[in-house]
Amino acid sequence: MKQLNPYSKAITQDDSQPAAKAMLHAIGLTPAQLNQPFIGIASTGYQGNPCNMHLNDLADNIKQAVNQFPLNGLIFNTIGISDGISMGTSGMHYSLPSRDLIADSIETVVAGMHYDAVVTVVGCDKNMPGAMMAMLRLNRPALLVYGGTIAAGCHAGKKLDVVSAFEAWGEKVAGKIDDEDYQQVIEKACPGAGACGGMYTANTMAAAIEAMGMSLPYSSSNPAISHEKLDEMSQVAMAINGLVEKDLKPRDIVTKAAMLNAFKLVTVLGGSTNAVLHFLAIADAAEIDLTLADLQAVSDSTPFLADLKPSGQYLMEDLHRVGGIPAVMKYMLDLGWLEGSCMTVTGKTMAENLAHVKPLGDSQNVVRMADQPIKESGHIQILKGNLASEGAVAKITGKEGEFFQGRAVTFDSEAAVNQGIAAGKVKAGHVVVIRYVGPKGGPGMPEMLKPTSAIIGAGLGDSVALITDGRFSGGTHGFVVGHVTPEAQVGGVIALVKDGDLITIDASANDITLHVTAVELERRRDEWQAPAVKFSRGVLAKYARTVSSASTGCLTDRYESDNAPVTVRTKGIELNLIAEDVAANFENNSQARQKVMS
Repeated sequence: MKQLNPYSKAITQDDSQPAAKAMLHAIGLTPAQLNQPFIGIASTGYQGNPCNMHLNDLADNIKQAVNQFPLNGLIFNTIGISDGISMGTSGMHYSLPSRDLIADSIETVVAGMHYDAVVTVVGCDKNMPGAMMAMLRLNRPALLVYGGTIAAGCHAGKKLDVVSAFEAWGEKVAGKIDDEDYQQVIEKACPGAGACGGMYTANTMAAAIEAMGMSLPYSSSNPAISHEKLDEMSQVAMAINGLVEKDLKPRDIVTKAAMLNAFKLVTVLGGSTNAVLHFLAIADAAEIDLTLADLQAVSDSTPFLADLKPSGQYLMEDLHRVGGIPAVMKYMLDLGWLEGSCMTVTGKTMAENLAHVKPLGDSQNVVRMADQPIKESGHIQILKGNLASEGAVAKITGKEGEFFQGRAVTFDSEAAVNQGIAAGKVKAGHVVVIRYVGPKGGPGMPEMLKPTSAIIGAGLGDSVALITDGRFSGGTHGFVVGHVTPEAQVGGVIALVKDGDLITIDASANDITLHVTAVELERRRDEWQAPAVKFSRGVLAKYARTVSSASTGCLTDRYESDNAPVTVRTKGIELNLIAEDVAANFENNSQARQKVMS
């Protein structure tokens, strides 16, 4: 007979572990229950955020359902950071690092407590990839439960979501709305529990993970406050029991084909650019060779169809009403865009799961048919050029056009650009450059939603482009390019841009060019001074020391010997860097090369 508790038996079946068994009896487990598999239920629930405020209740429901089987459901918690609340503040530096803290903590508890399987209950942006990274590292039977999307708010007959509140600030600054309307938008934008309602990062990653096969059908589109979401909890218990019995593990499910299926769905839906970072990190945890070139190939061959916010008009709740994510996937499968043989947590293939799903009809307006796309290729484009030799990620929906040329106006922090926008320094025709906000330079690669929302709110969305070594929220729209690598902190060319420089962004040619001669760039590089490291202690200092480039997914768990810290001195300032960053980013810098010290 197959052993269903291969991990927990180390503490429950070993006669030399009496203290462990005594402590398990203390939590209420009987001798018979010690023979049953232990199922960790990892909740990212906490009271401070609508995305997560209801997740502990969902975890309780899952435990009750799990315990109806010969299984022991054991709830534990991990952390979360609300991007919506921390956006535009120093708190945003902690957002991306929280992904890795979530992954590390789930891995730690499940492995340290000898759980045989894990269910992760997640809600906000970094919860999903963090949970996926942990489940793939552990590679024990597992599935992910999404807390669901928030309902829409409404004011003056207009549907609202959290990004409406950000853009309202820009409208107020521009004099387009008064204080009363501004306050009403704030009070009505988020009516209750659930993740931000558009195709922002939370809904993007939830949909992608469903397409990877790691959550149940409809999990990503069932609204947070709905009977469908509550019904899902009993299905979760049945599914995890089946996974344990079949010994079906995450790496059996998350293959390269499954990840390409998922990125095709992200492309069709117009999902967040953050998906690029998270896909690379998830692939690394699964030991899958997935590159920026693979993602660009998907974008080249897959159209953008969904008229969802932030660039469109609909929310996830609207998509739910016309069939949800399974209906979209069914349509894609029927067109031959998806590999239907990929396994899922139901124990069935994707094609089997979708066999009885009704496909999208042409009577709905949320997702266009393939012969009438919003854009014939994907909105996520990987750009390269002298400004981003390792790559940059553009979000080009087609509504902004695919080509922009303008003069740079530079800012060395998010606070500086917000002040510059408010003071009228950003004008039509500008390419706004925000730098020193990358993974190391931020540190933490904060999202630039507040500046982009202010630009949109000020009516400059069609006449201004923005580039940064930071990230963008899934709520960002406009002509924007993020993840510029190498980042400014390690001497990337973005650090050398000056006000008035001409920049060309050509998304059709996947090129981003700073029109400055190589000789002039070398001169500027010789004069460049590495900024002082912002933090010397604590989690952000640790993150800045260990994080890899955005072009590899901002990984923090890779400690190969060739990544030993070295010191670079520029103009008398010492900066600890990772060897691969130095090699990549200072290769052509004779001055820096001479000053690298072991």
